[in-house]
Amino acid sequence: MKRSASAWLALLMLCWAAAVHAHKPSDSYLTLKVSDKTIVGRWDIALRDLDNPLVLDADGDGMLTWGEVRIREADIKSYAFTRIKITGDGRACMIHPGDMLIDHHSDGAYAVLEFKADCPARPTRLGIEYRLFADVDTLHKGLVHLVSNGATTTAILGLGHPTEILDARGKGLGPIFIDFVVEGIWHIWRGVDHALFLLSLLLPAACVLHGRTWHPAGSAGAVTIDVLKLVTAFTAAHAITLSLATLHVVALPSRWVEVAIAVTILLSAINNLVPLVRIRRWLVAFAFGLIHGFGFASVLTSMALPTSHLAVALAGFNIGVELGQITLVLLLLPILYIYRSSRWFRVATLYGGSTAITVFATIWIYERTTGLTVLAL
Repeated sequence: MKRSASAWLALLMLCWAAAVHAHKPSDSYLTLKVSDKTIVGRWDIALRDLDNPLVLDADGDGMLTWGEVRIREADIKSYAFTRIKITGDGRACMIHPGDMLIDHHSDGAYAVLEFKADCPARPTRLGIEYRLFADVDTLHKGLVHLVSNGATTTAILGLGHPTEILDARGKGLGPIFIDFVVEGIWHIWRGVDHALFLLSLLLPAACVLHGRTWHPAGSAGAVTIDVLKLVTAFTAAHAITLSLATLHVVALPSRWVEVAIAVTILLSAINNLVPLVRIRRWLVAFAFGLIHGFGFASVLTSMALPTSHLAVALAGFNIGVELGQITLVLLLLPILYIYRSSRWFRVATLYGGSTAITVFATIWIYERTTGLTVLAL
């Protein structure tokens, strides 16, 4: 029974690690401004996401150039605008694509698709049907920001929730808060590299070091306190930098933030295999959590919400991220503790899992540094 449980948990971690590569967090940003019967739109879509279905990187060197993107402008517009529909009070609005520009967000280059949508009358309720990347990325989300007469409405759409009716008169702060709590939870499970870092911290949680070898811990209370320290430190740290980045107090190049996040995962996994940090691992969790906070921030920094809405969205997103982390802890910690005395379990999960994480983290560092893809999962 113990061997079966350890085998299944090890397999789950390997599949999850593979999913990190296959499903890097993918968001687009759709801004709509109502002007009488016309809706002026701007749709920011990551070039790295468009490259997946359209193969924009013609020479396969891992670097998209303006020439490669510009020559495929018609294909990009066709792909995007056939996957969105807008209605005003139940009647179809005709979309007219405009210029395509390139903009740089905190997480890379985006195609900016400008457009107008003509509605039969000024809409009071705007319907959006959103199916971008539904055929290639089931985890993709579209973050919608609607402005009408100074009122703001937001929505988060994706494969599981492709349609929504937005009230042009504005959305209350309560529903906006709930939207971003849900998005924070899903961001942990979609952007699994953050969760994988937490997992690398959790793997030895039910063990103690004797010399350079992990042995089963005795007290459930001591294990719980140690995990609380780790999670609290990680939470406090990334909440600080997430807030600073979202409020534009501090900004770091996204490419190097992604590389640094992969490095934190690598170092944490290596420490499980060759323990160098033996005590106060919560300090490591705090230091590395500061880096992860900049990675979380890309979701909110690109939405250009008004201050009051941004504060609510930030609070909701922070809480959602913590709920996602708590779910991960509650799922894994009881299993790690129950089977901690099994030598086979420790080998398969602690050493096997940490080795797998080390391999994937090394690949991510190479890919995020060079822009080249090693694993086509």
